[in-house]
Amino acid sequence: MNDQFESNYALLARSEEKGCGVLEMLVYAIFFLSAVSSIWQFAQTPLKISAHGVEENVACHTTTTAVFIRS
Repeated sequence: MNDQFESNYALLARSEEKGCGVLEMLVYAIFFLSAVSSIWQFAQTPLKISAHGVEENVACHTTTTAVFIRS
């Protein structure tokens, strides 16, 4: 029986795998590529901001009814 005391951290540090497996590298690569893809997709989305005095876009077009004047 081992009477020597070791902390939990020491046990974890000693038992930790030193190398990085192929599957782990694949998971990291997929995670990185998905993050880059999400940022790229967001960056490519057009941004339409309407301001007073600027010509109207289709998204903020107001509907008006025509006024007919009888002569």
